[in-house]
Amino acid sequence: MERRDFLRGSAASTGAAALGGLATAGTAAAGPARSGPLEVRVLVYDGVEEQDVIGPVAVFGHAGHAGGEVRLTLVKPGGPGEVAGTFGTKLAVPGTWEPAAGDVLVVPGGGYAAKDGPGVNALIKQPGVLRGLVRAQRSGVLVAGVCTGVMALAAAGLTRGRPCTTHHLAKADLAAQGGQVVDARVVDDGDLVTAGGVTSGLDLALWLVTRYLGAAVAVGVESVLEYEQRGAVWRRS
Repeated sequence: MERRDFLRGSAASTGAAALGGLATAGTAAAGPARSGPLEVRVLVYDGVEEQDVIGPVAVFGHAGHAGGEVRLTLVKPGGPGEVAGTFGTKLAVPGTWEPAAGDVLVVPGGGYAAKDGPGVNALIKQPGVLRGLVRAQRSGVLVAGVCTGVMALAAAGLTRGRPCTTHHLAKADLAAQGGQVVDARVVDDGDLVTAGGVTSGLDLALWLVTRYLGAAVAVGVESVLEYEQRGAVWRRS
């Protein structure tokens, strides 16, 4: 079974859904058979929280050295260029975001408290970005939100009626936009995976490595990072 067929089959209805159970990384299977590397895109933009980006980049990067096949690319709306993170870190972005490309799209958060400054609020105000998020999911790309990056997914309508989580300071806003907020560090609802605040991006990425590349690869990454995935992953039973 191809990965995208698997994702389509495992995705929940976007209508109201009953909450399910818990899963731990150690109980996850290695995921569907694949041909070629796992293609991961990380969407970055001015004002993005550095840790939201670096956590997943480090996990997926080390997964490639721990027995997994991964190809990770930073992408940005509007084409290649440079972005400045929340704390001024400059990131060179070589890739143009093509929503239908890749297997996993990670959307980090950042700057949510600054309603008129650079950050995720400015991203949300770009209709083309919201359309791109919808197109990505409809194309079979697994869409993953880290921290307040989940609020961009909410603005695109991807979390409405579905189990999800975000930074604790934004959970009320997420619920107000129709998300079924779960108090878990990582929430896996098939083709939509969301994580709590900032460092939760490490846990989200470790879970996706477990899900698609296997627990042995994830354990290898944890060993190198000297970090163990925190908390139980909420997953629809």
